[in-house]
Amino acid sequence: MSEENSGARSPAIAAAIILVVAGVVFFLMPKIMLWLGSYSPWLGALFGTAVVLAFFLLFWLRARHQRRRS
Repeated sequence: MSEENSGARSPAIAAAIILVVAGVVFFLMPKIMLWLGSYSPWLGALFGTAVVLAFFLLFWLRARHQRRRS
């Protein structure tokens, strides 16, 4: 595999891994929110908000890192 070819695949592989992990987290999020909500509705809402914000924060940080590298 050439250096040029692996360089083009790296961002795609990283994005795919991020999306798969995020998909699993979003799939499990309702159960976790309901479990936390049994203790406190605010705790469940806080968890849901944190997960959604973390998803966007991850891509923002990755884009920022990519801009600095190039």
